[in-house]
Amino acid sequence: MRIVVTANGTDLDAQASPVFGRCPTYIFVDTETMTFEAVENPAIGASGGAGIQAAQFVVERGAQAVVTGNAGPNAYNVLQSANVPVHLFGGGTVREAVEAYKAGGLESVAGANVQAHTGMGMGRGMGMGRGMGRGMGRGMGMGMGRAAVVPPTSPAPPGASAGSRQEEIAALKDMAGGLRKQLAEVMERLDRLEKEG
Repeated sequence: MRIVVTANGTDLDAQASPVFGRCPTYIFVDTETMTFEAVENPAIGASGGAGIQAAQFVVERGAQAVVTGNAGPNAYNVLQSANVPVHLFGGGTVREAVEAYKAGGLESVAGANVQAHTGMGMGRGMGMGRGMGRGMGRGMGMGMGRAAVVPPTSPAPPGASAGSRQEEIAALKDMAGGLRKQLAEVMERLDRLEKEG
């Protein structure tokens, strides 16, 4: 069977990525032979619709199942319509994810397990919402700025390597830089609108 695992690297010993639509790499693995193909995610830099584009990409490349940490509703709907099940993996290497899948130890989800735009990158928000401070609000405000989304965090799994901790720190620093830039853009737009009005 050909499955795909979201990854932060390009081989079976790479850390599995907790996100689907904006993970750096997809590793397609033949579960019988353990041969694999690492492919860069073509949707990682998409300004919007990364989950949909990513799901279409893995389906077109023959994935019969997806192993990831999170899948949003848009990606999940594309995968479901292609009859490609989504299995959750809590952390570890791609090899460990494949072994857990083969052993039947991964939960199969019956729907998205995160809200839209919950990836490590920037999501597009359309106003202010009830996000509980985590950028996941669903408001219908008139703002046209880009809303950053902070992924839900969970404690590192037991036995998580220092490398995965360093990767998480680097990802959070990148995200913080993006948030600073975004805040500056929002403040600039706000100043401009106040001066015009």
